[in-house]
Amino acid sequence: VAEAAARGHDVVAVSRTAPSAPVAGVDYRQGSAADRELVADAIAGADAVVASLSPRGDMAGRTLGIYQDVADAALAAGARLIVIGGFNALRTEEGGPRFAASLDDSFPFKDEALEAVSVLDWLQSDAPEGLDWTFVSPAATFGAYAPGERSGRYRLGGEVSIDGYASTLSGADIAVALVDAIEQDAHRGHIGIVN
Repeated sequence: VAEAAARGHDVVAVSRTAPSAPVAGVDYRQGSAADRELVADAIAGADAVVASLSPRGDMAGRTLGIYQDVADAALAAGARLIVIGGFNALRTEEGGPRFAASLDDSFPFKDEALEAVSVLDWLQSDAPEGLDWTFVSPAATFGAYAPGERSGRYRLGGEVSIDGYASTLSGADIAVALVDAIEQDAHRGHIGIVN
């Protein structure tokens, strides 16, 4: 949100909770991504939609259906859809299995990883015709627990992991990469982003 606003873009942000430090000039809308009317209204007129849902708590088992609704709204608006998925959707090597395939039941986020993979599978095989989409797999070490610093540098890959479990990515740098992709109208399909 902050990166796009700093570059002069009009930004609408939908979240369940209001931000603790709102960014000036951003149109914040509070509500659930499951609210189709709210989402469709927020997407109307957009050039791009960046969606990141966590399949935890009451969202567990629901994100695929919600992403499908978001995709329909993006398609209706003529907007590009960028889904922030997870590292475990990446492949270990060209033509190889996804990291998610090797997760055992002791991995604390196994269900979340498999749910993210289901979203990617749907995009690759059953997304609505004409939907312009990108599924982003960030580095293995990425998230609020590891915010990192903004370097302004990142590396892009396809569906094969760059650096495997040793990969890292700061929240600020994924924002740089996403806004670059939107501004340059680049990077479709499944991509990986790391520092």
